[in-house]
Amino acid sequence: MTDSERHEQAGAVREFLSTRRARITPQQAGLPVFGVKRRVTGLRREEVALLAGMSIDYYIRLERGNLSGASDSVLDSLSHALQLDDAERAYLYDLARAATASGRRPPAATGRIRPVVLRMLDAMTDLPAYIRNGRFDILAANSLGQALYAPVYDSPLFAQRGPVNTARFLFLDPGSADFWPEWEKAANDSVALLRTETGRSPQDKGLTDLIGELSTKSDEFAQRWARHDVKFHHSGMKQLHHPLIGNLALPYEALHLPTDPGLCITIYSPEPDSPARQALDLLASWTSSTAHER
Repeated sequence: MTDSERHEQAGAVREFLSTRRARITPQQAGLPVFGVKRRVTGLRREEVALLAGMSIDYYIRLERGNLSGASDSVLDSLSHALQLDDAERAYLYDLARAATASGRRPPAATGRIRPVVLRMLDAMTDLPAYIRNGRFDILAANSLGQALYAPVYDSPLFAQRGPVNTARFLFLDPGSADFWPEWEKAANDSVALLRTETGRSPQDKGLTDLIGELSTKSDEFAQRWARHDVKFHHSGMKQLHHPLIGNLALPYEALHLPTDPGLCITIYSPEPDSPARQALDLLASWTSSTAHER
């Protein structure tokens, strides 16, 4: 790890711990509050140290960005004191792992998709599905997935460069607000997921370059990036607006591919006979007729 990378890593630790500390009030932590006016909105460092069962000097060392050598018991105690959720706790462990890692870089993910996975993707003819990496590059999609994400594929952002990237589209293409009716939620989730990915892949240059580009070109991204929020992305409901079939409420599952680290397949599966299912059937018929016309 270079000096620059070490400095950046320490900054990520410092900002993450300080922002988590700032959001918890003494009342939420179960600490007594006396009449003295507090100068901080959240917990003081000494209060976190007390809750975590460590010395104030050791906690200050941690919050300054030095997680090197921190044991699992220390990280567990700190997670409990700061009331971290599962995603935040995993991110803290990733930061600690990066701080104690050797200088050797792990092999970069190739991004190649195995033929068996592509066949599986193409076999899902009635469900939109796509495969992405941790940087939100869409590496492959089935026919219905491409049709559903047509506004992203058609964006001028990707006319001269590839691959299609939903984070870049979200923050740099004004049309993203039409595609994602719940744009604020989509923006918050995307940034939190990218932050989570930096913990898992701190030396991914493509990821670093993307974050640098978005931070420079989008104030909306930069403001959210400074919050140091993280989250997991497993399942939920996504609201989309397609120019041909209108508003869609689509349940999704995001499945990580254990044999292909860093790759994830997202599948949309609406209820049978639901408005979303009927709309997707209409989109599929249009897609099929357009393909035959060609």
